[in-house]
Amino acid sequence: MGIFSEFREFIARGSVIDLAVGVIVGAAFSNITKSLVEQVIMPPVGLITAGVNFADMKLVLRPDNPLTKVDELVAIQYGAFINTVIQALIVAWVVFLMVKAVNAMRRNEDAKPEVEQQPSHTEALLMEIRDLLKAPAAK
Repeated sequence: MGIFSEFREFIARGSVIDLAVGVIVGAAFSNITKSLVEQVIMPPVGLITAGVNFADMKLVLRPDNPLTKVDELVAIQYGAFINTVIQALIVAWVVFLMVKAVNAMRRNEDAKPEVEQQPSHTEALLMEIRDLLKAPAAK
C-alpha cells in the first residue's frame, strides 16, 4: 500500500475530520473571545481601576535609550498576562456552560420513557401463527 493511499485513508477517518473541524472552530472562537475580553470586558474593568489599561501595564527592567535607534526596552508585561488569564477564564466558563447544556439535554433524553411500539399487522399475524404452533395440538 502506497504512502498516498495510507494518507488518504487516514484523512478519510471520521475522527480526523472531526478534529480538523474542532481546530477551525476553536480558532474562530479564540478570535471571538479575544474581542470579548479586549473590547467588552476590559474597558469597564479599566474604568473601575481609574482608567488603567491592563495591556499597557508593565514592569520596566531597562528603559529605551533615546540616543540610540535600537529598541532596548526590556519589560515584564504583566498586564498582557492579566488579559490572557481573563480570556482563559472566559473560555473555560463558556465551555463549562456548553457542556452543562449538552449534559442537561442528554439527561432529558434519557428520562423520557420509551414508547413501546405496537407490532405491525404482519408481525402480529406472525406472532399469532407462532403461538398457535407452540400450543399443544387439539384432539
